[in-house]
Amino acid sequence: MRLPPAPLRLSQSPALLALALPLALALAFSDQTLDKVAKSEGYCSRILRAQGTRREGYTEFSLRVEGDPDFYKPGSSYRVTLSAAPPSYFRGFTLIALKENREGDKEEDHAGTFQIIDEEETQFMSNCPVAVTESTPRRRTRIQVFWIAPPAGTGCVILKASIVQKRIIYFQDEGSLTKKLCEQDSTFDGVTDKPILDCCACGTAKYRLTFYGNWSEKTHPKDYPRRANHWSAIIGGSHSKNYVLWEYGGYASEGVKQVAELGSPVKMEEEIRQQSDEVLTVIKAKAQWPAWQPLNVRAAPSAEFSVDRTRHLMSFLTMMGPSPDWNVGLSAEDLCTKECGWVQKVVQDLIPWDAGTDSGVTYESPNKPTIPQEKIRPLTSLDHPQSPFYDPEGGSITQVARVVIERIARKGEQCNIVPDNVDDIVADLAPEEKDEDGTIIPCIYSNWSPWSACSSSTCDKGKRMRQRMLKAQLDLSVPCPDTQDFQPCMGPGCSDEDGSTCTMSEWITWSPCSISCGMGMRSRERYVKQFPEDGSVCTLPTEETEKCTVNEECSPSSCLMTEWGEWDECSATCGMGMKKRHRMVKMSPADGSMCKAETSQVEKCMMPECHTIPCLLSPWSEWSDCSVTCGKGMRTRQRMLKSLAELGDCNEELEQVEKCMLPECPIDCELTEWSQWSECNKSCGKGHMIRTRMIQMEPQFGGAPCPETIQRKKCRIRKCIRNPSIQKLRWREARESRRSEQLREESDGEQFPGCRMRPWTAWSECTKLCGGGIQERYMTVKKRFKSSQFTSCKDKKEIRACNVHPC
Repeated sequence: MRLPPAPLRLSQSPALLALALPLALALAFSDQTLDKVAKSEGYCSRILRAQGTRREGYTEFSLRVEGDPDFYKPGSSYRVTLSAAPPSYFRGFTLIALKENREGDKEEDHAGTFQIIDEEETQFMSNCPVAVTESTPRRRTRIQVFWIAPPAGTGCVILKASIVQKRIIYFQDEGSLTKKLCEQDSTFDGVTDKPILDCCACGTAKYRLTFYGNWSEKTHPKDYPRRANHWSAIIGGSHSKNYVLWEYGGYASEGVKQVAELGSPVKMEEEIRQQSDEVLTVIKAKAQWPAWQPLNVRAAPSAEFSVDRTRHLMSFLTMMGPSPDWNVGLSAEDLCTKECGWVQKVVQDLIPWDAGTDSGVTYESPNKPTIPQEKIRPLTSLDHPQSPFYDPEGGSITQVARVVIERIARKGEQCNIVPDNVDDIVADLAPEEKDEDGTIIPCIYSNWSPWSACSSSTCDKGKRMRQRMLKAQLDLSVPCPDTQDFQPCMGPGCSDEDGSTCTMSEWITWSPCSISCGMGMRSRERYVKQFPEDGSVCTLPTEETEKCTVNEECSPSSCLMTEWGEWDECSATCGMGMKKRHRMVKMSPADGSMCKAETSQVEKCMMPECHTIPCLLSPWSEWSDCSVTCGKGMRTRQRMLKSLAELGDCNEELEQVEKCMLPECPIDCELTEWSQWSECNKSCGKGHMIRTRMIQMEPQFGGAPCPETIQRKKCRIRKCIRNPSIQKLRWREARESRRSEQLREESDGEQFPGCRMRPWTAWSECTKLCGGGIQERYMTVKKRFKSSQFTSCKDKKEIRACNVHPC
C-alpha cells in the first residue's frame, strides 16, 4: 500500500520531534515584527521562544505516534496524530522536529522529514519550512502527518505540540503534548536491518520450526473470509548474511511476490536453491486449509533445518490467504549466540506485512498492481478505513500467528563459553560412512518419511509407522533391513508425559563381552536428549551392564565362538513371524575334534497386530464438481491406499461425500385452472363475460413470469328495445319474475328431481375494485330422497362479473 509522496527532506541529522506553536501563534507578534524577521533557520527557534498565553498541564489535547513506540527505527515512517477530546477543539497548530537539547535555531538542530497526508488540513510553514501547520484556521479535532525518522546515529527525538484555541495557546514541554522517541537499539526485536555479527559457534545445530496460525474469525472478526481462509506452504532457508530472502525496507523479489500474491512457493524455492553456496537448508512445510483448527484436530506444520558457523541465519515466509499481498514470517533470525553457542529456543508472535506489489486494502480486493513497486513494510492499524485491521485509535494489530524454533540436536565439537543445559550432542555418522570396525556400511537409505497418523484416535495406546527407501545396496550378499519403523503413540491431545519427564536417546548397541571364554560382562549407554521442563534432576540411568557368556565350555575339546549377532528382521511385518541370529567359529577345538556348538538360532517374533498398523494413504483429491447445476447436490473426493497389501486390511475411508449448494434453481410461476365464464354484464345489447385464475406460486430465482390471470370475451343476449313503454313493461316482467323466483328459493319445495335444496347464498364480495372482478354464490343440497332415481343431485355454483369499469 502506498504512503503519501515524500516532501522536501530535512537535514540528515538526529532528531527531536517537537510540535511547536501553530501559525496562529503569530498572534503573539506584531505585524511589524514579522516583517522584520528574515525567512531563515533562526525563525523556527523564535517560534519555540515566542511569547503568548500558555496553560500547562492541559490534558484534553494529546499527541500520539502510531503504535505508541518508545523507539524509532532509522528511515522508517511513523504516523503522528494531534487530537482533541470532544467537546474540545483547536483552530491552529504547529509541528516541528528537533534533536534533543537543541534550540532549533540551526538547520542541523532539525531531524527527519515530514510528509503531508491531507493538503486541505496541513501545509509546511512558509517562514519555517521544516515545520507543519494548518492550511486554514478553522475548528478541528484531529490532524495527521507522516514523519520519516532520521538516519542511524541521530539519538533521541522529542515531539512537542502547540495548538491555538481562540487566543489561548496550549504548549507543553512534558505531558500529553510531548512525545520522546529514542533511536532503536540494534538488538531490538523485529528489525531486519540490524548489524549481523560473525558467528563463533562450532559444529552444527539442528532445529525444528513449528508454525501456529492464530488467524481466525474469533480473533480477527472484521470481514473475515470464511470460505477460502488459509496459510500458504511455508518456504524459507538457513543462510549466510550475504543472502537476504526478504527484509523490511527492501523490495520483494519475484519469488516473494509469487508467495505474497499467489501463495506459490515454487519460484521462491528456485531462488533459494540458486544461492547454494549461501544456503545450508531449504525450509518447507505444508499449507493449512482452513487457516485455523484446534491442535487436537490438526497438528501444526513443522520443518527441520540445520545451521553452521557461516550459515547461522534463518528466514521464512507464508502468505495469509486470501489477501492482496500480505504475509508473515521471520527475516535473518540469528541462531548463533554471543557466547559461541546455539540458541535453544525462539518464540515469536507475528503480525502481517505488505510485500509492496499490490495495492488492495481488504482480504478479497481485486488485483491492483502497485506501480512502481513499493518497499516491504509491516501493516498498521491506520493504513485504510476499509482494512480488516483498521483501528481509528491507532492501536497495535493483534498477532495472527506464532512461530516456535527449537533446537533438537547438535553435531561436532562444540565451543560455547557458557555451558548448555541441554545435552543433545549426537554422533555425526552418516549411513555412507564407516562402522565401528572400519568396514563400509553397504546400505544407503533415503530419509525417513514423516510418521503416519496414530492407529488410536483415543488416549489408548496405538502405533504409528514411518518408512524409508533403500537407495543403493553396495554389497548384494549383505541384507539391508530396517526400511520400516514402528513407535507407540496415543490419540491427538493425549500424553503420558509430565513436566518432570526426561527425554532419553535410544540405547547404543551392547559392547563386546569382556572375555572370550566363559562368563563376563558387557555394557551399553544412552544420553539425555532433554532435561525435565520443571528443572528437576533426571534420575533415569544412562548406562546398563549385564552378564554375558561366550563359549561356556573352555576345555580343549570346546570351540571358541564369536558372540551372537543381532537378530535379523522379523519375517512378518505384522502378526507372528520368525527371526534368526548367527555366530561364527573363531577357533576349532584344540584336540582336533569337531565343533558341536550351534552357529544359528531361530525364535518366534511378534509384530503389531495386522489390523492395528496405520494405513499409509495418499492426500485427499480435490472435491469433484457438484452433482447438480443448481440447488442442493453432492460432491465427492477420494484418496488411495499406499501401504503394502501384506500390512493387513485398512479400515480408513477412501471416499468422502458431502453436500454442496449452488445458486437456487429457477422456479416458474404456477397458476390454478381457469374458472367458468361469468354471466354477461349486460341484459341486452353488447356486453362481455370474464373468467379468472389464481397464482399459486410466484416466480423465484429467475423463473418464468406469470401470464395473464383474467380473460374477457364479448357477449350479446338480445337487442335492446328503444320503445320506453315496452321497455318498462319488460322491466316489470323481469322484476316479477325475479320476485317469484326468490319466493321459490325461500320455500322448501323441490328445486331439482330427487333433491331438496337450500336457498342461494348471497353474492360474495367482488374480487376487484375495478377492471373486472367476479362474484360467486352457492346452493347446497339440503336433502336427497332415497326413492329418487336421479344421481346428479349436487351443490350448485354461479359466477358473475362485477366492477367492470376501468381503473
